[in-house]
Amino acid sequence: MTIRKPLDFLQNANLWFKVSDEKPPHRRGKRDLKDAFPLFIITIVLAGMFFSCAGKPAVRTPSEELVVPPAPEYTAPEYIAPEYAAPEYAAPEHAAPEHIMGRGLVKQEYLALFLGENNAGVNPDYARELAGYYIEEAAAEGVNHDVAFAQMCLETGYLRFGNLVTPDMNNFCGLGAIDAGHPGERFPDPKTGVRAHIQHLKGYATEEPLKQKLVDPRYWWVKKGSSPTIRGLTGKWAMDPNYDAKIGGILVRLYDFSAARAARGRAQ
Repeated sequence: MTIRKPLDFLQNANLWFKVSDEKPPHRRGKRDLKDAFPLFIITIVLAGMFFSCAGKPAVRTPSEELVVPPAPEYTAPEYIAPEYAAPEYAAPEHAAPEHIMGRGLVKQEYLALFLGENNAGVNPDYARELAGYYIEEAAAEGVNHDVAFAQMCLETGYLRFGNLVTPDMNNFCGLGAIDAGHPGERFPDPKTGVRAHIQHLKGYATEEPLKQKLVDPRYWWVKKGSSPTIRGLTGKWAMDPNYDAKIGGILVRLYDFSAARAARGRAQ
C-alpha cells in the first residue's frame, strides 16, 4: 500500500470539514475548536502510521536468514624434534673380572709400564721385578694376578705410599695398617710382601688351603671364602664404599693400556 504524504490528506480534509458561512458575523472566517479537532486527530494518526512504517525492522524469511560462515579450522604446524645422535660407546677390549680367583691376562712388561705410566718416579727395574713377583705368586695360589696388581696400585698409590705404610716395609696391601701405633706389617723383602698379599686375598676368595708356606701373619683372621668377588672386598678389606669400583676402574685402565701397547708393538 502506498502511503500518501500527510499534506495531501490535510488538503483533502477540507472536503470533509468545510467552514460554515452561516455563522454569526463575528465568527465568520474563523474555525471553531470543535471543527479543527477531527482534523487534528487525523493528522496525529497519519503521522503515527508514517513513522511506524518507516521504523519497522525488516522481517527475514527463513530462506533469507543470516548465515554466519564457519570459522576456518586451525591446523597446528607439525613439530619435528631435532635429531639427537647418541655418542657411540666403545667397550674396553677386556672387561674387568668379577672374581678374585682365576688367571691374569696382562704380561709382566705391560704391568711394569703401567706402573711407570702412573708414577714417573718409580724405578723401571724395580717395577718389572715387582710385576714378576705378582705373576709368579698369584699363579701358585690360583689368584688372578691382574686383580692383585690393581689392588696393590690402589693401596700404595702406584708405589707412592705416603700414609702409614712406607716403601721399606714391603707391605703392598696395607696389611695391619690401623693407626700411628699400628702402621702395618713389615716384611723382609718385596717377594715376601707380595706373597703375603696373595695369601690374604686368597683367604677372602676361597676356602681352599694355601699351597705355599704361610707368611701372612693375619691370614687366620680372615673368614675363608667370605668374598669370592671383588665387590665383596668392600666393607671387609676396606670400609670405603667405592673400594671395589676403584679396583675395577684400575683394571679397565690396565687392560686398555696393555691393549694399546700391544697394538703399537704389532704396528712397528
